[in-house]
Amino acid sequence: MRGRKPKPTARQIAEGDPRKRGKRKLDEALDLEPKAARGLPDCPRHLKGRARAAWNFWREELEAMKLDSRPDAMMLQAACIAYADAMEAHLQIERLGAVVEEPIQLKETGEIVGFKLKKNPWVEVKNRALMLMGRFCTEFGLSPVSRTRLKVEKDDEAGEDLIALLSKPREPRKSPSPDVPSDVIQ
Repeated sequence: MRGRKPKPTARQIAEGDPRKRGKRKLDEALDLEPKAARGLPDCPRHLKGRARAAWNFWREELEAMKLDSRPDAMMLQAACIAYADAMEAHLQIERLGAVVEEPIQLKETGEIVGFKLKKNPWVEVKNRALMLMGRFCTEFGLSPVSRTRLKVEKDDEAGEDLIALLSKPREPRKSPSPDVPSDVIQ
């Protein structure tokens, strides 16, 4: 398959129909798509340290954006592992440096006659892990660029409703009429 991969219909709707297909057509396409169960499972037991922290962080963010789907758990798991690998490689590069010395040995005697400089292998590990993690972030709208394309409708927040309710002027209480018992009016 050539060209760009298609975007999910829900994402096209969230981005505001950039291809101008029409809301009705997009809604029909969305109705025809299979629906995944919402909610990511708990962090897998085998994820430790940084990978576990990344899982918990991204899970909260995906839930807040309503992008948490059960089938995506494996993809999230892979991203967490990539993040942990990238951070481990980063620490190794800080410890050893981006360039390392490799000894030059004579074949006959095995004697070291000098050193040559080469790129630290951890640099490639870090670059590959960051590339994989970046792809995940783009897929789920967790990168700055992909987030600017999303237009998510905000839910009415309870705090705003409470403020609006408290800022309304109070209606004066009516005095009870002689026909209505006083315990009915509160």
